[in-house]
Amino acid sequence: MASKARYRLKSKERDSYLELVVAFPLTSIRSDEHLDAAQKVIDSLLAHERLDEGEELYLDALSDLVASYEDKHHAIEPASDADMLQHLMDAKGVNQIQMSRDAGIAKSTVSEILAGKKPFSKQIIRKVADYFGVDVSVLSANL
Repeated sequence: MASKARYRLKSKERDSYLELVVAFPLTSIRSDEHLDAAQKVIDSLLAHERLDEGEELYLDALSDLVASYEDKHHAIEPASDADMLQHLMDAKGVNQIQMSRDAGIAKSTVSEILAGKKPFSKQIIRKVADYFGVDVSVLSANL
């Protein structure tokens, strides 16, 4: 015997959800063309000032399907240590010398990381994370 749905939508919300499902069924994304169509539906929903519960549930489900497809077919590689450090320095408006001095990291180490010659070590990750006020997980993707 099938279990009853845990969530029940009021008739107005149920109707909006069902209308969306009929217009663009919730199925696994299987191609880039299907992905483009799904993203257009998402964009049109996000353009609304306010969504009812049915529209929000549909948007959440479609977004999950898009994310699943993108993770499998359009994965984004983690940023290099050099790119990450340069981004953090640019965002904070500091140069190598200032960052080296303030974070307690040898200037040569900072230069080697920025040149792509040296990866982050666990010790450097901790110092960089503390200096820029970010979680260590932001910097440890390449470990």
